[in-house]
Amino acid sequence: MLATTVRLTRDLDTAEECVQDAYVAALRAWARTGVPPRPGAWLTVAARRNALTALARQRTLRAKLPLLLEPEAVQLPEPAGDVIPDDRLRLVFICCHPALAAEAQVALTLRLVCGVSTADIAHACLVSEPTLAARLTRAKKKITAARIRYVVPGPDDLPARLDAVLTVVHLLSTMGHTAPSGDALTRVDLADRALDLARLLHALLPAEPEVAGLLALLLVHQARRDTRVDAAGQLARLADQDRSAWDHAMITDADRLVVAALRSGSAGRFALQAAIAALHAQAPSYADTDWPQIRLLYDALLRVWPSPVAALNRAVVVAMTDGPAAALAEVEELERDGRLASYRYLPATRADLLRRLGRPAEAADAYRVALALTTNSAERAYLIAQLD
Repeated sequence: MLATTVRLTRDLDTAEECVQDAYVAALRAWARTGVPPRPGAWLTVAARRNALTALARQRTLRAKLPLLLEPEAVQLPEPAGDVIPDDRLRLVFICCHPALAAEAQVALTLRLVCGVSTADIAHACLVSEPTLAARLTRAKKKITAARIRYVVPGPDDLPARLDAVLTVVHLLSTMGHTAPSGDALTRVDLADRALDLARLLHALLPAEPEVAGLLALLLVHQARRDTRVDAAGQLARLADQDRSAWDHAMITDADRLVVAALRSGSAGRFALQAAIAALHAQAPSYADTDWPQIRLLYDALLRVWPSPVAALNRAVVVAMTDGPAAALAEVEELERDGRLASYRYLPATRADLLRRLGRPAEAADAYRVALALTTNSAERAYLIAQLD
């Protein structure tokens, strides 16, 4: 609804108000007449009517009260030919405006376009909720102050926005793959939305290796999603998942995309992450995983994307190649670094390594730290079981 309405208003705040007013109207009308057969269509039409009314009001103000208005900003035309065929993807590109800081682009798009809560975005971005809320406020103020227009970017403008768009889709998938909060391990709605956007991106930019890499990564996640919890809804580790139940056709599609991306010679963080995920998915068993090859891929990933999260994931692989003591040294270095202080998987990884090293008291302390940082019920149940 928001994506459709903003095309009329060219202003995100106005579009949000029109959508909210449509919901208010629905609450009133449907209480009397019942929910219509197509509630989504009803709401979208109501939002568009609100937008047309708002535009008419603005035209009247410009005509009747010219002395009270600042000079009209230059109206940018829509590019000839609509290069982005989907309303949702179009709005993602619109919100990832290069005039905003990269982290602001991502946060604003996840909040306004993808409907993710501020708390969950903060969780995913490893910042506090007040910090994330302030980031959103600053971004909106800059949009107003700089008179940034919500105009669909043309083909030449897409490359400058692509990395932020890919980051948005990746984070959306991450929050769907493992929900930051709630009772269920996954949020199927977010994961499916991210996969749809990745497919649309690949159709729009089929020659971009990073787009292919992101789609491959999400396909692997989708292929094994149903096996990540057992019949009782409890978290199942990768080593314990039923690999025969994975969607192997989807894994094959992902592998084809990965190979094409790597052969391009310009593979970045998403293509390399997809290559790692594909190796995990193609291994006949957890014990038969090609850990040395995955370690080499993590080394390459850290060269193009020196992320502490990637470094932590690499430490897990080091435990498989060099043993838990070597991995623990790397985890302790990440603890001293401080950037993962709020990241629940850091103390959880430390706890598992300490348990494997036969240091149960220290492992228990680390599990308690991880529990304090974890708000997803399925993950909490797993940590409690490990602690017990």
